[in-house]
Amino acid sequence: MKTNPAKMRALVQIERAIGHTFADQRLLVRALTHRSFSGDNNERFEFIGDAVLDYAVAKMLFDAFPKLSEGELSRLRANLVNEAVLAEIALEMNMGDALFLGPGELKSGGFNRPSILADALEAVFAAVSFDADFNTAEQVVRRLFAARVKTVDFKNQGKDAKTLLQEALQARRLALPKYRIEKQTGEGDDARFEVSCDLGELGFICSAEAGSRKAAEQQTAKEALAWLALNRPLKKAKK
Repeated sequence: MKTNPAKMRALVQIERAIGHTFADQRLLVRALTHRSFSGDNNERFEFIGDAVLDYAVAKMLFDAFPKLSEGELSRLRANLVNEAVLAEIALEMNMGDALFLGPGELKSGGFNRPSILADALEAVFAAVSFDADFNTAEQVVRRLFAARVKTVDFKNQGKDAKTLLQEALQARRLALPKYRIEKQTGEGDDARFEVSCDLGELGFICSAEAGSRKAAEQQTAKEALAWLALNRPLKKAKK
């Protein structure tokens, strides 16, 4: 596959960001190729990259927090290994400039779409493991996630926004929130979900849009949590 000078510079920048220079740069190109561009794309790479990522982050947390239980470690990992965090890291690397996308995806802004960026980053982890070995790929993950592991939200033990909202409402003896899909468009990487979160008797409803129902629900839960903290603060028990 021939690449223009701008794309070549973008690929070199990715190599610098991850700290690995590819012996076979075709692997990196495939990791950054979306199915809209070619049949020789990164979908199968994602499968391996996801496994590399899960192990590497799990081992980092296992070493960093020796006193946490399995469940607590799992929640912390879920707080780190998700589409939002992966897309954030990919954006920091300017990965969008290096992606190979079909005309439709280019026109619709696919180079900034969280799901596409997250999938490509996972595929890059796989590409490193194929180009070198598993340990090298693990070191790439460690390099990219080191700061996030150090600053992970330990106070909430990695609980996601939906769990925290549920616990906050239960602590106030209030009904649990209701999530509804208000609108759904597209399929696969083009899917968009508009979800609402209804706090019932409190009279608060918010909505969010994301590439998956789960991501949209988490966004609404975060907004509802912020509103709840300001409008219904939890009273401290009297001593």
